[in-house]
Amino acid sequence: MGSDGAPPKLISIVITVRNEEHHLPELLDSLLRQEGPFEVVLVDSESRDGTLAIAQGYARRHPELFRVVSQPGSRGIGRNRGVRESHGEFVAFIDGDCFADSGWLHALRGALGSAPIVAGRTVAVGKSGYGDLERVELFQSGYDVTYPSCNLAYRRRLFEELGGFDARFITAEDIDLNLRAVRSGASIRYAPDAVVYHHMRATFVRFLYQAFWNGYGRKQLTEKQGSLWGRYRIRRLASGQRTVIAWARLTAALGGYATRVLSAGGSRLPPDDSAVVPRATGADDSG
Repeated sequence: MGSDGAPPKLISIVITVRNEEHHLPELLDSLLRQEGPFEVVLVDSESRDGTLAIAQGYARRHPELFRVVSQPGSRGIGRNRGVRESHGEFVAFIDGDCFADSGWLHALRGALGSAPIVAGRTVAVGKSGYGDLERVELFQSGYDVTYPSCNLAYRRRLFEELGGFDARFITAEDIDLNLRAVRSGASIRYAPDAVVYHHMRATFVRFLYQAFWNGYGRKQLTEKQGSLWGRYRIRRLASGQRTVIAWARLTAALGGYATRVLSAGGSRLPPDDSAVVPRATGADDSG
């Protein structure tokens, strides 16, 4: 029962995956340990390894909890599809290369009772040199809008009113969503007890590849939202570059940013007026 004596509300966990066969069993096992009620909608984006077969196996063994759908495209497209296929009053997002603490959903549910958006604490697992790096934070109206969607929950009504994720983004679609939410008057609550563990990239090259595309997405963000540099904590950003790895990440991100500048040819990402279709009823699974 909830704190008000009412039954706890259903949370829909939405996951988008592509080629995550090495991490997926750990993630799905961690979700089986969560406090109910919940459902899991897993959206596979044309995986070429055993990801889809693993997901379908969990859906066969736990049909009351897991649904699997196939949806090619960006992370935004996949997450929006997952929300459409879900039924919960709240939607929680986690990534395929993560796994959740056993109290994750309990902590999110408690915080969602008093806030429309809740960001949990994400702990890096893997090479410490990668995991010790801080996020490049961006603030809007006093809220950190860079909380990543690997550990983020929204009230469904707000998510749908905002139109969901902007599917045009390569990365930073979660920052864009958070920005729009705060500008609409919503608040973001940080729930440190809602812990998700995130596997860092296995190699330095993949780490830099991720940083490159993060920089690309930050440029897309400025195209759509206007100049945001005044909202970054520049002093903290500069002081955080204390190691070779940190400077390598920053250099790769600036390379991605510059690539977007050159490829866009000075054009801006126009406003996105698309809206999320309300939740599906009786939709068929695919995959």
